[in-house]
Amino acid sequence: MNQAPPPVAAFRAVLEAGGPSFMPTQILVVPEAAWQAVGGKATKRVVATLNGHPERLGLLPLAGGGRYLMLRKDLCEHLGLAIGQEVEVHLVPDPDPDHVDLPAELAEALGAWPEAEAAFARQSGAMRRAIARKVADAKRPETRARYAVELTERLARGSHPFRA
Repeated sequence: MNQAPPPVAAFRAVLEAGGPSFMPTQILVVPEAAWQAVGGKATKRVVATLNGHPERLGLLPLAGGGRYLMLRKDLCEHLGLAIGQEVEVHLVPDPDPDHVDLPAELAEALGAWPEAEAAFARQSGAMRRAIARKVADAKRPETRARYAVELTERLARGSHPFRA
């Protein structure tokens, strides 16, 4: 017996300044009907297709009970999006919400150090994404490699990855 395809929600939203006060980010407020269609409050991660470009994102809670998508500055630049611009959005629940895309430098470092790889696997999905993002966001290859080694070493020692 075939299972029904996952619920899909489509809407248009205006890109707004917002997100946590400690970092300037851009957000798309998700209409209630859309976040309810993809599983309601139980759904934490979605695949959001933004103007035709799929991206794995968190479906984050707004004060007052709504939901929003936070878009990184580099993603907005890549898609040519600016504050005030309308965006076409399609949502489906992320079929693999714990998936993390590893930058090559981090994958190599973890592969070379089994203790670190095991410690990385024990981290929460959000922490694994933060570690991967730290390495991936570095502009120079030397910096990416240095971050990968530093984070891997901390994990292997059993330390917090972001505290020296």
